[in-house]
Amino acid sequence: MKPENNNLENNISRLVKLAGDSNQPPKGFTDSLINKAIDELSQQPGSATRERKSKFMTANKQLKIFAYAASILLVCGVLISAMLPSLSRTREYSKPTAMLGKEKQYTLPTGLESQQQPQTQAMSQVEQKGTNGSTASAPPLEYTQGGNKPLVASDMKSVRLLDKAERLGEPTGQPADHFMVMTKRDADVRGVRGYGVSGEARCIMPYPPPCKPPMAHGGSKLPNGEDVDAMFFKNYGVNPFIDTEDDHLSTFAMDVDTASYTLIRGYLHDGHIPPNDGVRVEEFVNYFKYNYPAPKKDDFAVYSEASPWQFGTNRNNSYLLRLGLKARQISEENRKPAILTFVIDVSGSMAREDRLGLVKKSLRLLIDNLKPEDKIGIAVYQTRGRKVMDYKGLVEKDDILAAIDSLSADGSTNAEEGIRIGYEMAERAYKPGYINRVILCTDGVANEGQTAAADILKVIKDKADKGITLSAIGFGMGNYNDVLLEQLGDKGNGHYAYVDTIAEAKRIFEENLIGTLQLIAKDAKVQVDFNPDVVRSYRLVGYENRDVPDEKFRDDKYDGGEVGAGHSVTALYEIKLWPEKKGKVATTYVRYKNADTGVVTEFKSEFNTNQLNRSFDDSSKQFRLAATVAEFAEILRNSYWAKGATLEPILHQAQTLSGEFRGDADVIELVDLVSKAQQLMLKSPAQPVEDSQSE
Repeated sequence: MKPENNNLENNISRLVKLAGDSNQPPKGFTDSLINKAIDELSQQPGSATRERKSKFMTANKQLKIFAYAASILLVCGVLISAMLPSLSRTREYSKPTAMLGKEKQYTLPTGLESQQQPQTQAMSQVEQKGTNGSTASAPPLEYTQGGNKPLVASDMKSVRLLDKAERLGEPTGQPADHFMVMTKRDADVRGVRGYGVSGEARCIMPYPPPCKPPMAHGGSKLPNGEDVDAMFFKNYGVNPFIDTEDDHLSTFAMDVDTASYTLIRGYLHDGHIPPNDGVRVEEFVNYFKYNYPAPKKDDFAVYSEASPWQFGTNRNNSYLLRLGLKARQISEENRKPAILTFVIDVSGSMAREDRLGLVKKSLRLLIDNLKPEDKIGIAVYQTRGRKVMDYKGLVEKDDILAAIDSLSADGSTNAEEGIRIGYEMAERAYKPGYINRVILCTDGVANEGQTAAADILKVIKDKADKGITLSAIGFGMGNYNDVLLEQLGDKGNGHYAYVDTIAEAKRIFEENLIGTLQLIAKDAKVQVDFNPDVVRSYRLVGYENRDVPDEKFRDDKYDGGEVGAGHSVTALYEIKLWPEKKGKVATTYVRYKNADTGVVTEFKSEFNTNQLNRSFDDSSKQFRLAATVAEFAEILRNSYWAKGATLEPILHQAQTLSGEFRGDADVIELVDLVSKAQQLMLKSPAQPVEDSQSE
């Protein structure tokens, strides 16, 4: 048996060498395995007959082979168990090296350019520490933002490897294999969560991206029912020119939302050309104050003005018609008492100073301007929704502020549950004759529960009809759902605004508080009847997503817009007139429900050719401001009707207007925004215009 023992030892040694490990098991270990196998083989019962002995010899031989195989498998198992940790670390860091030559397969975010290094180039190492304290090295990945100094991963002192549950964009239970490095600011703007990074200068995300778009802030469902979870906008198209002989009626719902302007302002201030779909012309126009005189008796006053079209190219016989409506104003003393339910998003995506931090500052402003009889309740949501504070008045102001200050952000985003809890609170606290308003403060991204706008709208539809209205106030950039918030504001019979600075918060919660809270009109609609004998064709500038079928204008069950006290609504039409024709240009009809009584009112106003201004320069400064802002928006959204237009005349007109509107911070800022947009567009290649109908 001695030769067989030597042969087994040699086989085990060869197996160890083939496994890639120079260390052999101790001799005592292998001897014990061999002796155990020999003992088992030798402990077999004898036989009285030769035939039975022959059978036992055959069985012994088979058992001996089996013992040898079992011994080899046992040794292999021990060796593999010892080698697994180092093999795992090798796998964890081998892929970034292999991918360095393929970086262009991943499209980096705007402004973040990959600086590819040849694989043959010597690379410094970056120490990365695992959660178990182990360390490993990986080649550096280098990126630069704009013209700034390149950021190299090797500059980082340590990066914590993620636990499986934390890793970004992975199927359940599957680890993310490797990561790319980007600036924290770029990650924040684009909604990418940073993990365990030393200091605040860097964050990491999976590299290359997984097959499905990663969810930026956790959750089990993609927000908005879509395939991505960064910035959500919707393309509503561009209104075409319509011949009056085909259709002489234009009908739309009143809208005083302004969120699009403040959102796009953020893009420009940050040095980015805004997405076309984020630009809604009517919200740009309605952001500015035109100082329409408020009616003294009626709920609305209408103001009309028109002049030859100033901007664009290939415009013949073209005029711009402005329709301005001003709602009745209400004094602070006459404002109704309010029962306000704050529904605040405290999910992980809100964990920034310009999100939850700005929400807290905004609510402090609102509380400082409330009346003693007003009541405030607070609900929040993250992975689940919950009530934080039952309704309290200003006599308990310290308790209200303490509840607001205690809020912190974490978890995923179950907006549906939070909104439902807020409405349940508002229903229980409802009082006739009061302002019963839910104020939603969020970045709008939902990734738990129902996530699509249509699903969440079901929660609030019947509540709005019962008198509990909704204000949707958006915060944050990079992980923001414009689609959901706009629809919530519209269908909740309230309004939609976006807060990017404390100054904008003051505008909404301090300067325009009465108009923000108290409605004058519900389901307000406008229908313009163009005279085919004078007007050849027309197009409504903006309001694409507020279109109302002409036959629904007098259907009082059909949803319109809501207008607050003192608010103004401005709409613009580009019209083409028949040569030498005189007379009535258009009749404007306004139809709405009184917010208090529900009584339906309709009135009309006419505009004639003898009211046309001779030239654009002869127009009022308010008219020229609205026209300038509208054309600025048309160019930004790459409208077909801005084809060939440039920002140079827009900038010149804005500069002129800033001198006429002395001290108006909004007009002064407009000059800066147009200038920034012009510089960005000069650096960027021209984009194709939106498809639309031409005449």
